[in-house]
Amino acid sequence: MDWGILGGSIGPRVRLLRNTLNAGSLVQSEPYGLPTGSLTVMALIAANPGCSQVQLAALAGITGPSLVGIIAELEERGLLSRERDSADRRRNMVVLTAAGRQTMEALFATVTEIEKPVRDALGPQDMAMLIALLDRAIGALGARGSAD
Repeated sequence: MDWGILGGSIGPRVRLLRNTLNAGSLVQSEPYGLPTGSLTVMALIAANPGCSQVQLAALAGITGPSLVGIIAELEERGLLSRERDSADRRRNMVVLTAAGRQTMEALFATVTEIEKPVRDALGPQDMAMLIALLDRAIGALGARGSAD
């Protein structure tokens, strides 16, 4: 099928890729019963200890209220805990528990399997280039979540 006027457009292709990956991810992660975005939030907490919830929401590309809901659900399931920030006692930090780390790693393995056809088609070099190009595009738009 011809993309027509959208032949040089980024949005429809990114949306199609995202929707296809998300559909597979939703099916495969259903047994965990976690809210959408949980893997992203857990991975960002693990990779950015001590970052604020505002920073987490921005990098995850979700709203503050959505993040609060995800954090509450993860805490209720024992996958993360809140700890006082030793530098600022008024502030709570969210930290993955051992169970949270195990769940994150299992979910990531699932996502990696879903992405496998793309990774295989592109190979390591093109995959790294795709990620770098996406990061540049996100940064160029000044979007939340820019890796810059």
